[in-house]
Amino acid sequence: MGICFCYTQLLIDREFVRMVRRVMQGIAVNEDTLATEVINAVGAGGNYLMQEHTIKHMRQEHSRAGLIDRRTRKGWEELGGSDMTVRAKEEALAILAAHRPEPLAPAVAGQIRKIVRDAEEELL
Repeated sequence: MGICFCYTQLLIDREFVRMVRRVMQGIAVNEDTLATEVINAVGAGGNYLMQEHTIKHMRQEHSRAGLIDRRTRKGWEELGGSDMTVRAKEEALAILAAHRPEPLAPAVAGQIRKIVRDAEEELL
Protein backbone atom coordinates (compact mmCIF):
# COMPACT_ATOMS: atom_id res chain seq x y z
CA MET A 1 0.00 0.00 0.00
CA GLY A 2 2.93 2.31 0.53
CA ILE A 3 1.94 5.85 1.41
CA CYS A 4 -0.84 6.14 -1.16
CA PHE A 5 -4.46 5.70 -0.12
CA CYS A 6 -7.70 7.14 -1.45
CA TYR A 7 -10.48 7.66 1.09
CA THR A 8 -12.86 8.59 -1.70
CA GLN A 9 -12.35 5.20 -3.34
CA LEU A 10 -12.66 3.46 0.02
CA LEU A 11 -16.15 4.94 0.51
CA ILE A 12 -17.19 4.03 -3.03
CA ASP A 13 -15.95 0.47 -2.47
CA ARG A 14 -17.88 0.34 0.82
CA GLU A 15 -21.05 1.21 -1.09
CA PHE A 16 -20.51 -1.66 -3.55
CA VAL A 17 -19.64 -4.13 -0.77
CA ARG A 18 -22.91 -3.28 1.01
CA MET A 19 -24.81 -3.94 -2.21
CA VAL A 20 -23.06 -7.27 -2.84
CA ARG A 21 -23.65 -8.38 0.75
CA ARG A 22 -27.33 -7.61 0.33
CA VAL A 23 -27.51 -9.67 -2.87
CA MET A 24 -25.62 -12.54 -1.21
CA GLN A 25 -28.32 -12.74 1.49
CA GLY A 26 -30.67 -14.07 -1.16
CA ILE A 27 -34.41 -13.63 -1.39
CA ALA A 28 -36.67 -14.95 1.32
CA VAL A 29 -39.71 -16.80 0.01
CA ASN A 30 -42.52 -17.06 2.55
CA GLU A 31 -46.13 -15.97 3.09
CA ASP A 32 -45.13 -12.41 3.89
CA THR A 33 -42.71 -11.91 1.00
CA LEU A 34 -45.01 -13.53 -1.54
CA ALA A 35 -47.74 -11.07 -0.47
CA THR A 36 -50.57 -13.23 -1.78
CA GLU A 37 -53.06 -11.48 0.51
CA VAL A 38 -52.12 -8.09 -0.93
CA ILE A 39 -52.25 -9.44 -4.49
CA ASN A 40 -55.73 -10.84 -3.90
CA ALA A 41 -56.94 -7.64 -2.24
CA VAL A 42 -55.55 -5.21 -4.84
CA GLY A 43 -56.16 -7.34 -7.91
CA ALA A 44 -54.90 -7.05 -11.46
CA GLY A 45 -54.17 -3.48 -12.53
CA GLY A 46 -54.33 -2.17 -8.96
CA ASN A 47 -51.88 0.17 -7.27
CA TYR A 48 -49.40 -1.91 -5.29
CA LEU A 49 -46.96 0.93 -4.70
CA MET A 50 -49.23 2.63 -2.16
CA GLN A 51 -49.88 -0.53 -0.16
CA GLU A 52 -48.44 -0.53 3.36
CA HIS A 53 -46.97 -4.00 2.71
CA THR A 54 -45.06 -2.72 -0.34
CA ILE A 55 -43.78 0.34 1.48
CA LYS A 56 -42.64 -1.76 4.46
CA HIS A 57 -40.74 -4.21 2.28
CA MET A 58 -39.17 -1.52 0.11
CA ARG A 59 -37.76 0.12 3.21
CA GLN A 60 -36.48 -3.15 4.64
CA GLU A 61 -35.34 -5.06 1.60
CA HIS A 62 -33.58 -2.68 -0.71
CA SER A 63 -30.22 -1.17 -0.10
CA ARG A 64 -30.25 2.41 0.97
CA ALA A 65 -27.45 3.78 -1.09
CA GLY A 66 -25.53 6.64 0.38
CA LEU A 67 -23.44 7.61 -2.61
CA ILE A 68 -25.31 6.15 -5.55
CA ASP A 69 -27.92 8.60 -6.79
CA ARG A 70 -31.10 6.78 -7.75
CA ARG A 71 -32.97 9.81 -9.08
CA THR A 72 -33.86 10.17 -12.73
CA ARG A 73 -31.34 12.05 -14.85
CA LYS A 74 -33.66 15.06 -14.92
CA GLY A 75 -33.98 15.05 -11.12
CA TRP A 76 -30.25 14.59 -10.75
CA GLU A 77 -29.51 17.53 -13.07
CA GLU A 78 -32.05 19.77 -11.31
CA LEU A 79 -30.26 19.30 -7.99
CA GLY A 80 -26.77 20.01 -9.28
CA GLY A 81 -25.82 16.69 -10.81
CA SER A 82 -22.74 15.85 -8.72
CA ASP A 83 -21.22 12.46 -9.46
CA MET A 84 -20.45 9.71 -6.97
CA THR A 85 -16.78 10.64 -6.62
CA VAL A 86 -17.67 14.20 -5.62
CA ARG A 87 -20.16 12.94 -3.02
CA ALA A 88 -17.65 10.36 -1.74
CA LYS A 89 -14.92 12.98 -1.41
CA GLU A 90 -17.27 15.29 0.50
CA GLU A 91 -18.24 12.45 2.84
CA ALA A 92 -14.59 11.46 3.37
CA LEU A 93 -13.66 15.04 4.25
CA ALA A 94 -16.59 15.27 6.67
CA ILE A 95 -15.56 12.00 8.35
CA LEU A 96 -11.93 13.12 8.63
CA ALA A 97 -12.98 16.47 10.08
CA ALA A 98 -15.37 15.03 12.67
CA HIS A 99 -13.90 11.66 13.65
CA ARG A 100 -12.22 11.48 17.02
CA PRO A 101 -10.71 8.00 17.53
CA GLU A 102 -10.55 6.43 20.96
CA PRO A 103 -6.99 6.49 22.29
CA LEU A 104 -5.16 3.20 22.49
CA ALA A 105 -4.93 1.50 25.84
CA PRO A 106 -1.57 2.34 27.46
CA ALA A 107 -0.44 -1.30 27.32
CA VAL A 108 -1.18 -1.49 23.58
CA ALA A 109 0.54 1.84 22.87
CA GLY A 110 3.58 0.64 24.84
CA GLN A 111 3.71 -2.60 22.89
CA ILE A 112 3.58 -0.72 19.56
CA ARG A 113 6.40 1.62 20.74
CA LYS A 114 8.46 -1.47 21.66
CA ILE A 115 7.89 -3.04 18.21
CA VAL A 116 8.97 0.20 16.53
CA ARG A 117 12.04 0.54 18.79
CA ASP A 118 13.05 -3.07 18.11
CA ALA A 119 12.65 -2.57 14.36
CA GLU A 120 14.71 0.67 14.45
CA GLU A 121 17.48 -1.05 16.42
CA GLU A 122 17.48 -3.91 13.92
CA LEU A 123 17.99 -1.45 11.05
CA LEU A 124 20.95 0.24 12.75
